[in-house]
Amino acid sequence: MIDRPAYGPASPDPAQSGMAEIDAATRRLMAALASLESAVERRREADRDEDELATRIQALGADRSRLADELDGTLVKSRRLERANRDIADKLDAAIGSIRAVLEADDTTDDAA
Repeated sequence: MIDRPAYGPASPDPAQSGMAEIDAATRRLMAALASLESAVERRREADRDEDELATRIQALGADRSRLADELDGTLVKSRRLERANRDIADKLDAAIGSIRAVLEADDTTDDAA
């Protein structure tokens, strides 16, 4: 039998094999860290977008509330104007009736004379 050294050219050197494994593990670790950094950055962007959306929703709610108050005020004013319009129309009708009555009374006096 031929005695070969245990770490001869036919078998890899354990130190080189260990370094290769460490290099491979380091590359995997670096890739995992890069993926983690990307995920963190995406999450930060999503949080910023969410905060911006919440701010916009709050602004829209404030606008809606302001517009609702303005609409309520406008409705009150519109009803007041409608009421005043009806009152004026009633007074005009009464004035027209009085004028007609005076004119008719004047016509009957002219006819009698």
